[in-house]
Amino acid sequence: MRKWVIPVFIFLSSPAAYAQQTGLLTVEKIMRDPKWIGTSPDEVFWGYDNQNIYFNWNPDKQIKDSLYFSSIRDHSPRKTYAGSRSLIQAQAQGTYNTSRSMITYSYEGDIYLLDLKTRKVQRITQTADYEYNPVFCSDDKQVVFQKDQNLWAWDRASGQLTQLTDFQQGSKPDDKTGKPGNEQEQYLQRQQLELLEIIKEKKAETDAAAAFSKAHENSRLRKLYTQDKRVMNVKVSPDGRFVTYTLYATAKGRSTVVPDFVTASGFTTDIPSREKVGAPQGTFESWVFDRQKDTVLPIITKTLPGIKDLPDYTKDYPQKDSPVVRPVIVNGPYWSDRGANAIVDIRSQDNKDRWIMLLDAATGNLKPLDRQRDEAWVAGPGIGWSRGGGNIGWINENTCWFQSEASGYSHLYTCDVNTGKTTQLTSGNYEVQEAQLSPDHKQFYIITNEVHPGEKQFYHLPVQGGKAVRITKEPGAHEVTVSPDGKWIAYRYSYSNKPWELYLQANEPNAKPVQLTNLAQSEEFKSYNWRDPQVITFQSRDHQTVYARLYTPDPAKKNNAAVIFVHGAGYLQNAHKWWSSYFREYMFHNLLTDEGYTVMDIDYRGSAGYGRNWRTGIYRHMGGKDLDDEVDGAKYLAEKLQIDARRIGIYGGSYGGFMTLMGLFTQPDVFAAGAALRSVTDWAHYNHGYTSNILNEPFTDSIAYRRSSPIYFASGLKGKLLMCHGMVDTNVHFQDIVRLSQRLIELGKNNWELAVYPVEDHGFVNPASWTDEYKRIHLLFNSTLLKQ
Repeated sequence: MRKWVIPVFIFLSSPAAYAQQTGLLTVEKIMRDPKWIGTSPDEVFWGYDNQNIYFNWNPDKQIKDSLYFSSIRDHSPRKTYAGSRSLIQAQAQGTYNTSRSMITYSYEGDIYLLDLKTRKVQRITQTADYEYNPVFCSDDKQVVFQKDQNLWAWDRASGQLTQLTDFQQGSKPDDKTGKPGNEQEQYLQRQQLELLEIIKEKKAETDAAAAFSKAHENSRLRKLYTQDKRVMNVKVSPDGRFVTYTLYATAKGRSTVVPDFVTASGFTTDIPSREKVGAPQGTFESWVFDRQKDTVLPIITKTLPGIKDLPDYTKDYPQKDSPVVRPVIVNGPYWSDRGANAIVDIRSQDNKDRWIMLLDAATGNLKPLDRQRDEAWVAGPGIGWSRGGGNIGWINENTCWFQSEASGYSHLYTCDVNTGKTTQLTSGNYEVQEAQLSPDHKQFYIITNEVHPGEKQFYHLPVQGGKAVRITKEPGAHEVTVSPDGKWIAYRYSYSNKPWELYLQANEPNAKPVQLTNLAQSEEFKSYNWRDPQVITFQSRDHQTVYARLYTPDPAKKNNAAVIFVHGAGYLQNAHKWWSSYFREYMFHNLLTDEGYTVMDIDYRGSAGYGRNWRTGIYRHMGGKDLDDEVDGAKYLAEKLQIDARRIGIYGGSYGGFMTLMGLFTQPDVFAAGAALRSVTDWAHYNHGYTSNILNEPFTDSIAYRRSSPIYFASGLKGKLLMCHGMVDTNVHFQDIVRLSQRLIELGKNNWELAVYPVEDHGFVNPASWTDEYKRIHLLFNSTLLKQ
């Protein structure tokens, strides 16, 4: 039978009396606007005065969050004045001078200077243009900022404003002196000069003008021609001498569109969307403009160590082996405080190499400090991606710091740039998930999961290394924001069954925290006894320890059926001890457990929190080891918890939807039913940034794509399949599920259905859509897994 289903509210569930009891769960209750739960504080930051903590919050259930604040003396949360919020945020995002006595900031398109001692504000610009990104320069004597794509400097003493760069689109104009080209042109020019006086006179005038221009060219600002490329990442060295910039050339690849059917006009419109994996990628080139010597030099990357190395997977395609200089992206430079040295973080565009190099700005030459090579892809906490974003900086003028997975887990390292000696500061089978240097450069503030993979705790670590001092204590997760002077921390804290609340604490061991918010949970939410799911482990078939959340029912209600939830990807973890971003799913799992189901939520291969080997366990085969972990979880349920192996269901969204499809198509005897939500069905149709890291490109590694894409395995479907997808999904396109539907039709499969959601993108917004989707999931499991 055909399976196109437009969402309607059809639901067979518990009796009405059950739904009306106080504290008992229904799908309708769970999937309402999340404000019914209560709202947690978010986006926490400190004011420049080290006194006030600001955060977004909505305790009154208004349409949108508002900016609130508490202080270290008065802990009561208060709402800020609406007219001051932009200024508060602008000043908090300002840049400090070397002594941290002043900040410069951009507010409503103009640049300001704030003296932190006197609180005096000085306005630097007042124009119709938009000025931004101000920094201190030249021993804090100047403030340098951007306007359009150019840099300008304001002198604090004189107030003089000087333009530092003059980027010009197009190429440098051709030589206008009339110099001849080939021999024929040279002969004709000599003939003209010999025969015609007027030509002699014009040439003399032109030569004189050219000589004058050359004599005075050093007094004018050099034009930096960008051709047809876009200027990016413009930075100035602390002494003002060097300006570095990147030119980006867009690729001529084909982008996709997503049709939007439900519009105000009544006409279908097209939403411009992303490219598909393997589309031509833009190229980057980085330059140094030496203002002192008036020279422009490229940053030379063609001689990077291993720049021509072929990745291991090419051994499967020997006819394609042809080493070439791989394109790279230069991130930075990152200058030491006084500008003695600069480092750059260079990534190969295939994301298999990361080089940390010392930059000689005067020559554009690079000196190797550290190379991180991963035959899968370089990433991990504090490391970032191809366009940077990693934790990196300077302890002093000669010692830089960064994070690396060289040991198999992301840890902190330092490097003496003079000797090249690298020192590992942290070690062990855990991850440094966040790191920043203290204002006095004497210690690092780090967040790690050393206590447990499912916890985030805050520590102090001396910059020389040694034993880290633990500052936070409670089990769960701490999202810490340190005051500008380093004396206080404000942090969001949550536990598995407790949403996030905001706390204040002195930034020292054994300090007592003060809870600033206590209204994150509504009375209605607290009327139900939310479970604290066990975080368990089991052994995989390849002898790895797999972590999972486990929800177990009251023995008297146990129905011997189970549901396995598969979280999404990107880089994510869900078998942890803090309040999950999958809060709707968490509540749904409580509902299922109330009804007698056992629910398991597995951190499969590829999940965050467990080191490099776990992170890259899906390389070249999604739906391989990651799916094995889910199947081994099903085996654990049957063997250890006496679940009926014939009554196990699986569901998830995005990557979880993909895994659900792979489970039902390739392991049809393990899963009796599955709900695949907003699923990738063919990785050749997903985006480049994510997919090429894991599977390379379709035309260079077709083996990886074929064995990883559910559409090739649809013939294996035996259990009952529900698919749900938003029609305006700009991430995993609706086209994905349409193509799979056509495949199932051609295969003659009858045990599937598709529910479409005309106004939903990848992340559903409308409570009615959430409700409809989960009523269908609930019905699917009740109608298949509860059959005897």
